[in-house]
Formats: sequence, structure tokens, C-alpha cells
Amino acid sequence: MVFVPTFFFVSITPGMCMTLALSLGMTVGVKRTLWMMLGELAGVGLVACLAVVGVAALMLQYPQLFLLLKYGGGLYLAWLGIQLWRSRGKLALNPLNTGPRHIPAFTLVSQGFVTAIANPKGWAFFIALLPPFIDNQAPLAGQLTGLVAIILSLEFICLLLYASGGRTLSRVLQQKGKVRLMNRIAGSLMLGVALWLVLG
Repeated sequence: MVFVPTFFFVSITPGMCMTLALSLGMTVGVKRTLWMMLGELAGVGLVACLAVVGVAALMLQYPQLFLLLKYGGGLYLAWLGIQLWRSRGKLALNPLNTGPRHIPAFTLVSQGFVTAIANPKGWAFFIALLPPFIDNQAPLAGQLTGLVAIILSLEFICLLLYASGGRTLSRVLQQKGKVRLMNRIAGSLMLGVALWLVLG
């Protein structure tokens, strides 16, 4: 009864992954954003499992292990954001063709996965919140499976809400002939995620 509302509140709160879902919902549509969600959910599930078994504590003691993922992922997302600001690149929409862009599924999956696992705040969050819900007297595997299933279900619902909101915003702006503005909003969100990832 405490676990579900706690994790729903944490999931629905704007963060790097939700902002990425909003941005991709605007530019590639909800259906294509599902690939990013697959990667993000895999990353969240991995971080949650490692937090429970204690590996996350080791990772936080050696932050250099995060540097490659953090900075590499942040630079890539920043590059995408700049391309969107300039109304260029695969994600950008143009007035002549305002349909969703086609981005390879692997690219979207990897964006979601890197964003999820390269966030030290996410690791710290799971280290702080998951252990109190674990009963040391009961088998760990069953508990962990149940908790991670609930977390991923809540996360998926929230990602869908954000991506759908992004797609709705995209349609409104396209109808008003504000395609360049939409590219800049999506670009700003992507740059925000990149900055968050690098500085987080």
C-alpha cells in the first residue's frame, strides 16, 4: 500500500527519462517512442536489481565508472538537441513533411537504456527506497521480481503519458504552422536532458 503510491509519485515526477519521452513523442510519435521506453525500462530494471543486491553502492563509490556513459550519452543527446534547434537531422520536422521521423529502433533503445543507467540520482534513489521494502526473512528472488514488475509497470504508464503529451503538443503546433517552434521546444528538452545527464 505504501510502495505503489511512493513509486508512482517518483515515476510521474519530471525527470530525464520522462523529458526524453516527451521530446521523442513530439518528434517521432508515441509508437516509435516505445523503442526508447524498452531501453529505458531495461535500464531501470537493471538499476533496481543491482541496487537491491548491493552493486549500486560500489558503483556510487567509484563514480568514474559512470563517466563514459554520462558524458558520451550527454554529448549525443546535446548533439540531437542542437540539430533540432537548427531544424536539421533525423528528429527535426520540416513544414513540407511533418510526419514522424524514422529513427532506427536500436538508436532509440540505446538512448533510453543509457539515460536510465547513467543517472547517479536514479541509483541513489533505488538504494534509498528499495531496501526498506525487502523482507530479509523471505526469499529475495520472488520479492525482487514482484517489486521490479510493479516499478516497470508504473514507469511504463508514466512514459506513455509523457510521450502522448508530447505528440498532442506536436499536433497543436503543426496545425498552427509552428513547426520550427516545435523543433526548438523538442531541441530545448533534449538539451535539458543532456545537461541533466552530464551534471546529475
